[in-house]
Amino acid sequence: MKGRSVLKGVVFAFTGAVLALFLYTTFLERGGNEVAPIQQNTGVSYTPGLFTSFNSDEDDKGPVDFTFAAERTVHAVVHVKTKSTVATGHANPLYEFFYGPQQRQERQVRGAGSGVIVSPDGYIITNNHVIDRADEVEVTLNDNRVFTAEVIGRDPSTDIALIKIDEDNLPWIRYGDSDELKLGEWVLAVGNPFNLTSTVTAGIVSAKGRSLGILDDQYRIESFIQTDAALNMGNSGGALVNTRAELVGITTAILSPSGAFAGNSFAVPVTIVRKVAEDLREFGAVQRAIMGVSIRDVDAEIAAERDLPAPRGVYIQDVTSGGGAEEAGIRQHDVIVRINQRNIASTGALQEEIGRYRPGDKVDVTVIRDGRELVYSVTLRNLQGGTGIVKPGEDVTGQVLGAVVRPLTSQEMRRLRVDSGVRITEISDGILKERGIKVDDIIISVNETEVSSADDIINATQGGRSLTAIEGLQANGTYFSFRFRGRE
Repeated sequence: MKGRSVLKGVVFAFTGAVLALFLYTTFLERGGNEVAPIQQNTGVSYTPGLFTSFNSDEDDKGPVDFTFAAERTVHAVVHVKTKSTVATGHANPLYEFFYGPQQRQERQVRGAGSGVIVSPDGYIITNNHVIDRADEVEVTLNDNRVFTAEVIGRDPSTDIALIKIDEDNLPWIRYGDSDELKLGEWVLAVGNPFNLTSTVTAGIVSAKGRSLGILDDQYRIESFIQTDAALNMGNSGGALVNTRAELVGITTAILSPSGAFAGNSFAVPVTIVRKVAEDLREFGAVQRAIMGVSIRDVDAEIAAERDLPAPRGVYIQDVTSGGGAEEAGIRQHDVIVRINQRNIASTGALQEEIGRYRPGDKVDVTVIRDGRELVYSVTLRNLQGGTGIVKPGEDVTGQVLGAVVRPLTSQEMRRLRVDSGVRITEISDGILKERGIKVDDIIISVNETEVSSADDIINATQGGRSLTAIEGLQANGTYFSFRFRGRE
């Protein structure tokens, strides 16, 4: 009995050893290749979008890290410092009605952010909100040289601005392709937030095509890349780069209840950035292309109403009369699902796709109507309704009396039950601000003349020389009417 027990133990031990050897051999044959690129000095990809080879020299191959991208980009990211002059005090229309405009004191405000050199001759991309209303813009390079920058142009609808310093042979970052970014792919956020020379943080792409509603512009384009790379105040305008040291976005915002980094940061994709920067450099103004539609995301309710297979796509709420979409045959209640064979799942994706084009370009738009897919060729237009190049100052928005105004849309006029009007989108020192007018206020008439554009206001005020009466609506919907005793 004892001999049998010993024999059984030997058999079990032998069997276990054979099984272990079989499993180990199988693992090496099937699974060994998954870790070999990391452990061996091969420089090839491991998982697409997770570990990507960035070696530019075939003889210099090794496991992926972030040193190549960091070393190639830190010297091309700069510190941007601004000075602005603002008037203190608040307007009191009732007080000014009896006693005239109040005197305001001026004070200097300083701001800071980051910027990205995109050409060796000194063109720098930053955020519009970094340099907005700045009287002076100063750039400090990573080697501590300081330059005064010229503002070439800015675009509130994408929060992108282009500035330039007078210097050559600068380090610069090449454009990449944000369309090729994959969820989970490693990216680096390179900034110069506190003039401490450039800083680098790493994270992964968490989402694409995010729309946050943070840009205050009628024609805003929001299709942000979301990452978990740590950003803090002063990183705005910095570079989001892939592991090949290519620019894939401009860091713009964080989502945080406290104002400090809380795990979510957002960047404007380079597909938008590059087009805006090139427009500003070539024309001095962004060549904004529009279809001529009012849109919203498809939700579960719309999907059920329109008999859609899933709540994806862009629902057309309204079609602009005489716009490119209407002339092509697109109708209200159509659902856009593709642009030029590129699937469109959200308004952000649609805005990003159309944002690549200029007025006069044609795009194929696929819509679902009554359960059928229909394709229309749409000629995109500018904000004035034409297809030509828009020069600086010729936009549908206009500046007058210290404010930037834009016409009300037909949808806004229906909702507000008015036949005319302009909305204040920006306001600085000037007669309108002195009279108590604020951003988002709507001016319906000036000097008892209905207005629908900046030109109407200029004509009604004799070239801005005389303002005696304003009627309109405040942002909260309250009606106002000011008269100024014929003061000029």
